[in-house]
Order: sequence, then structure tokens, then C-alpha cells
Amino acid sequence: MNSFGITKLHTSMTIAFRADASLSIGTGHVMRCLTLARDLRARGATCRFVTRALPGHLAAQIEAAGFGLALLPAGTGPAPEAPPAHAAWACVDWATDAAETRAALDDRPDWLVMDHYAFDARWQRAVRPEGSKLMVIDDLADRPHDCDMLLDQNLGHDAHDYDGLVPEHCICLTGPRHALLRPEFAQTRASALAERVRRGLRHLLINMGGVDLLDATSQVLRAVKGADLPEDLRITVVMGARAPALDHVRALARDMPRPTEIAADVTDMAARMASADLAIGAAGSTTWERCALGLPTIIVEIADNQAGIARALSDAGAALYPGPLNVPEFAQNLQAALAAAPSQLGKMSDRAADICDGNGAARVVAALHMETFA
Repeated sequence: MNSFGITKLHTSMTIAFRADASLSIGTGHVMRCLTLARDLRARGATCRFVTRALPGHLAAQIEAAGFGLALLPAGTGPAPEAPPAHAAWACVDWATDAAETRAALDDRPDWLVMDHYAFDARWQRAVRPEGSKLMVIDDLADRPHDCDMLLDQNLGHDAHDYDGLVPEHCICLTGPRHALLRPEFAQTRASALAERVRRGLRHLLINMGGVDLLDATSQVLRAVKGADLPEDLRITVVMGARAPALDHVRALARDMPRPTEIAADVTDMAARMASADLAIGAAGSTTWERCALGLPTIIVEIADNQAGIARALSDAGAALYPGPLNVPEFAQNLQAALAAAPSQLGKMSDRAADICDGNGAARVVAALHMETFA
């Protein structure tokens, strides 16, 4: 038995996940659901996924991980402008998605887990099978939910952010202690923190997201190229193999003044983060992976909904924040952060490690199990 109270579930829970990946959405929603599903399966649960065949979907990865899959049709295009703010990400209206999702749930799961900014309480009421419980994974606190449990892993968010947005009985799991990270991050944490002490700046890791539709990576590389950096520095850039700008980034890397490796679709991210001394990264779900390994970060806001995370990490002393990607002075701001970073590596590492320990998935599984059999 582990510190979260369970090794195996008392009976075989069934969990259905509804999450999408696409060039617009990115990969993070599906990837964190896969993390939770793997942890649940390891403890005896049966998990399956419902996802839509949007450009850049991850159906093959879901099936390769051994989970059942219902693949919804691609849709005809963005949904009409309507609440919630990200409704267009579904590429169908919420009622159509709800009907198709409900049809794909061919039996009654113990839990339906929804991780999708495009849907709100209307979708949840329409889809939830009678007798099933519903968990929402959210980051925004910007719309109503009809759910039994809500997970928001963002730093600075707490249950009060959802006052009036969830039912009174809803259990809210908030903060990075509940971040859904793959087990290798908790397993690598102790050695990464020990080896990071007094190592200096010799390895820079850049990761702006798996899809990086905005090609933030190229903007970062151009700024890094003009920065005053240690002569013996090496650079690693991690991207997804489907990233539209991958070839362009590879071309830029060949012209960098420091050795620059481009790694696509890596399976050893924890080891790469552990070996790095500083990261430049987007304020998405990989933020908590970096924190778990005490990796000092220059955190880049590539979308409006990342501003809160970036500022919270900066305020906590766990990261340097050069501001949004889309401002004219971004390159100058990033270069200033790179100049300041070497003297702050130790402090940032300690503060980051205090934020997240990598055991969030186990905590969420324990909460699901407790609520199921209460």
C-alpha cells in the first residue's frame, strides 16, 4: 500500500475519457488523460477514450497505449460563435458532440472524465449516463460545470475559483500537487534534484509544446542566437513530429552558434529535463513536469490563458517571466532573462521543486476510488 491509501482498486472501476487533440488544441489534454488512465489501469481499472478525428488527433497513441477508443467524425468546421469561449475547438456544436459522445458510451461507466475547454454544464448534463459520476479537468474557471469532481492543477487556483460554477457537492482538487504527471517524473525527482546542485548553466532545454502551431520555437531560437551565453552551452529543442514548423526549426538549428539538437516525439522527457540546467518553455502542462524535477525555467506565455500560470510561477520565484510571445520586445525580454538566469538557478530550482512532487496522479486516483465506494 502506498502513501495515498491504495495499491489495487477494490473492484474494477470503469472510466471513460472525453478529450481531444488537434493542431489548434495541442496535445496536452489527451496526454494528461492518458497519464491518469495508465495509473488507473495499473490499479485494476478499465479505461477507454472518446476523441474526435480532428487534424493532429492522437487516436493512434491512445490505441498504442492499449486503451479502447471511439473515434468521432472530424466535424465540418468551427462551431458557431457561442459560449464557452473555446467552443470552436470542438469543430461541432456542443449538442452534436454530446449526442455522438453519448452514443459512443455503449455502457454505463463508473466515471466519465471530460477534459475539454469547448464544453460546459449543458454538455455534461446531456452526456452523463444515469448512475455515472462525472469528473471535469479544467484550468480556466470560466464556465459552469455539472460534475461530482473537478481537477484544476494550476498554481494559485483553489476551490473558491469555482464558487457558483460547480454544484455544492462537487469535490475540488486544486493546485500542482494534483498535477497529472507520468510516473517517471516522481521516480527521477530525487536524483535530478541532487545532481542539479551547483551544476551551472551548460545545457539549455527548449520546449514550446508538441504542436507549436504559432512556431514559438523559431522566435525563441532567434532570440537565443543573439544572447550572451556560455561558450560550452549545448541546446536541446523538443518538439512533436507533427509540428508544422519542424523543418524550419531544424534549418534554424543548423545556423545556431551553439550545438543545437532537435528531438521529435521523445519518450524520455524526464531524463532530458533532469539533464538540463535551464529550460525555456510554454506555460502549459509541461510546467509541472519541470517543477517536479526542479528545473529552472524561463516561462513563455504563448496564449492568453497561460498568463496566470506564468505570473504565478514568477511570483513564486520558480521561473523568470519575459512576458507574452506576441509583444515586439519579446526577443529583448528573453535575452534579458537569459542573462539573469545563471545567478538564480539554485533559487529557482528549490522554489520549483516545492510546488510539485510528481505524485498528483496517485492522489487523483485515490480521490476517485474513495468517492466511487463511499
